Amino acid sequence: MSGMAAAVRLGMFGKRVVLLERHNAVGGLNSFYAKAGRKYDVGLHAMTNWVPEGTKGAPLTKLLRQLRIRREELDLSPQLGSRIVMQGRTLRMANDFALLESDVAREFPSQIDDFRRVDKDLQAFDENALTATSGSARTFLSERIHDPLLVEMLLVPTCYYGSAHEGDIDLPQFAIMWRALFREGFARPFAGVRQITRILTERCRELGVERRMRCGVRRIVTQSGRATELELDNGEIITAKQILSSAGLPETLRLCSDQPADAGKAMVGRLAYAETIATYESSAFKDFGWNDTIIFFCDSERFDYRGAVDLVDPRSGVICIPNNYAYTAGQVLDEGWLRVTALANHDAWCALPENDYLAAKKDWLHRLNRVARRHLPAVQDDIHDRALLATDMFTPRTVRKYTGHLNGAIYGATEKRRDGRTHLDNLFIIGTDQGFLGITGAILSGISMANLHVLSGELT
Repeated sequence: MSGMAAAVRLGMFGKRVVLLERHNAVGGLNSFYAKAGRKYDVGLHAMTNWVPEGTKGAPLTKLLRQLRIRREELDLSPQLGSRIVMQGRTLRMANDFALLESDVAREFPSQIDDFRRVDKDLQAFDENALTATSGSARTFLSERIHDPLLVEMLLVPTCYYGSAHEGDIDLPQFAIMWRALFREGFARPFAGVRQITRILTERCRELGVERRMRCGVRRIVTQSGRATELELDNGEIITAKQILSSAGLPETLRLCSDQPADAGKAMVGRLAYAETIATYESSAFKDFGWNDTIIFFCDSERFDYRGAVDLVDPRSGVICIPNNYAYTAGQVLDEGWLRVTALANHDAWCALPENDYLAAKKDWLHRLNRVARRHLPAVQDDIHDRALLATDMFTPRTVRKYTGHLNGAIYGATEKRRDGRTHLDNLFIIGTDQGFLGITGAILSGISMANLHVLSGELT
């Protein structure tokens, strides 16, 4: 998303741009694939930062203005309602901060003033500043909120939707997530992630951006502090004045000819996920009473956000039902979709022989489905199984194969380069390791870095 957004922004100013994609589908961490006639979204649970039309100064509004995209093109529908559940407590989220605030007052009456203080402090925090100071969100919360359970409940969704740090989330990332999830909220294009990639792809075409699929970069040749050439997978050599890389920070450094093979080793992230996708008959969720949009759950006393010891850690995760958005009249998804995301062990999945790998996927498909059903209205097994049409699953091995992220780390490196700079004068990082989060953040990352490092003289 960041690469396509940067290409669009640069094309708007008449720059000659080539967009290089190693795979046969655009979108990177937010893409889709087809299997048995069905198209499955990956990455997109929701597009965060939803605000009503006309809201000024919001990230979504900036994105639309900078890329000259009409809001109706995204076809966004807001969530019906989500929740955070832990130790018998529930906090609801519905694109209305007042609802979350009222639930905190109900579940944690002694903490509501502290919660409001956190919100006030975060609203004063410029989360998008390129010089924002790193820090611990867990420490920030614990200094202001004195009930540990409330601290944990606020960390579950913010970590799952944006943290590359085990056991915590960096404070600027937390501030971004606070706004994106709690103060603004969730929406989804009716067509899913394809709606977003389709718009960006079409804008690239209109602006004359050269787009090369199945065309990755093998090496970045460097000389005298600059990137002088790109050597492509097919052996072709191309040159460019500036290079924007969404491959990830350590992954990009390892492409550079002046860097060691293990460059960035200390910053490589270790947080990998597995996700199951179950497809149901279209009427199933209405019959089941499964009305939530997203459920963030933690079934242990403390939220243990770190790489799984087993193949998957089912103690916490995210349950997403893409059907449960307030779509416009006549918009009904053809089938029901249930997605369950949990922390996983990259090394363990990658070490499995193929037959064992397939067997483990089948086992965890069933186990994570059972975990999700514990947090949803009860349905008898025979009724559930009759409505179930198909299942699939992706693992950290899948993520690494299709994104190139070391360790299959969804949120990339533990070190972010908020100004996008690398050790080379003309090589810049965009996307996950630049530090803006989610689909909205990824697009804004591409825009911001294109503005800062390529267009700065033309925007004044």
